[in-house]
Amino acid sequence: MLSLIDTRTTRVLFTVLLFALGLGFLYVARHTLVAFLFAIFFAYLVDPAVSRLEKLVRGRGRAIAIIYFLLLVLLATFFFFVGPQIARQAQRLSQSLPGLLEQVGSGKIAYQLGKEHGWSAATTEQIRAFLANHRNDLIDLAQRIGLRLADVAKESWLLIVVPILAAFFLKDGRSFSDVLLSSINSRPQREFLQGVLGDLNQMLAHFIRAQLTLAALSMVAYSSFMGLMRVPFALMLGTAGGIMEFIPVVGPLVAGLVIMVVALLMSYGHPLALLVFLLGWRLIQDYLVSPRIMGKSMELHPLGAIFGVLAGGEIAGVLGVYLSIPVMASLRIVWRRWRLYAEKKRFGPLNEYSFGAEIVPRE
Repeated sequence: MLSLIDTRTTRVLFTVLLFALGLGFLYVARHTLVAFLFAIFFAYLVDPAVSRLEKLVRGRGRAIAIIYFLLLVLLATFFFFVGPQIARQAQRLSQSLPGLLEQVGSGKIAYQLGKEHGWSAATTEQIRAFLANHRNDLIDLAQRIGLRLADVAKESWLLIVVPILAAFFLKDGRSFSDVLLSSINSRPQREFLQGVLGDLNQMLAHFIRAQLTLAALSMVAYSSFMGLMRVPFALMLGTAGGIMEFIPVVGPLVAGLVIMVVALLMSYGHPLALLVFLLGWRLIQDYLVSPRIMGKSMELHPLGAIFGVLAGGEIAGVLGVYLSIPVMASLRIVWRRWRLYAEKKRFGPLNEYSFGAEIVPRE
C-alpha cells in the first residue's frame, strides 16, 4: 500500500514538475513564440489565395512565390501613395506634442478651449486647476505611451521574419500536423488531437480574415469621415484606429479616446459631431457588422477578452495584446475537446460536435 502511494505521489509530482518546466520554457521563449504565432496567423490569412492559385500553376511553391510578389507590390503601392502623407502627419503631430503637453500640464489649454467652446469662467478655472494639479500624472502617462511605442518599434524585425516563417507553414503545414498525429498510438488520444487541430484550423482561419475585414472597414470609415470633416491628422488617426481594431473591446475604446484627445488639443471646431460619429460607428460595428462577419467563432465574454488583453500585455507587451484573444479562444477549444475526451473515456462514445457547439451525449 505504501509503495502504491509513493508511486502515485511520484507520478503526480513528476507531472507537476514537467508542467512547471513547460510553462517556464514558454515564458522564457515568449518572444520567439510570438514570432511563430504571427507567422501562423499570416499563413492563415494568405492560405485561401495560395490554395486557389496552386491549382492553376500546379505547384504550391510557385503559388506562394506569386502571392508574396503580389503582396509586396500591393504594399509598395500603398506606401508610395499613402505612406508619405501618414509620415508627414505623424511628424507634424510629434513636433506639436511637446508644446501641447506643456499647455496641458500648466493648465493653459483650459483657457483656449473655454474661449473656443464658450465655457463659463468657473468651469474653465476648475479644468485649469485639475490639469495643473495632475501635471506629473499626465507627464508620466505620456512617457508610458512613448515607451510602448518604442517597444513596438523594437519589434520591427518581425516584418521580415514573419513572412519567411509563414512560407514554411504554407508549404509544409499539412505535413506538420500529419507527423504530430502519427506520433500518437492511442486512438482516443489521436482523435482528441485531431479534433483540436481541426477546430483550431477553423477558428483561426475565420478569425484572422474577419478581424482584417473589421480593421479595414474601421480604417476606411475613420479616415473618410475625419477627412470630410477636416479633423487634424485624419489619415494618421484613421490608420491608427483601424490597427487598434485588432484588439477586441479595449482597442476601439483607446482609438476613440486618442482621436478625441488629439482633436481637442488641436482645437478642432466640431468635437461634438466627431463624438457622435465615434459612438455611432461603434454601435454599428459592434451590433451590426461584427456579428455578421465574426459570427460565433470566438465565443468569449467581454470580461474574458479584457482579461486576455491585460494578461497578454503583461506577458509579451504590445504584441501579446494582439495575440491574447486567439490564444484564449485556442485554450477554450482545447478545454472543450478535453471534456469530450474525458466523457468518452468515462461513458463511452458521444456525438461529435462542431466548433462552437455544445457537447451533447448520445441518448
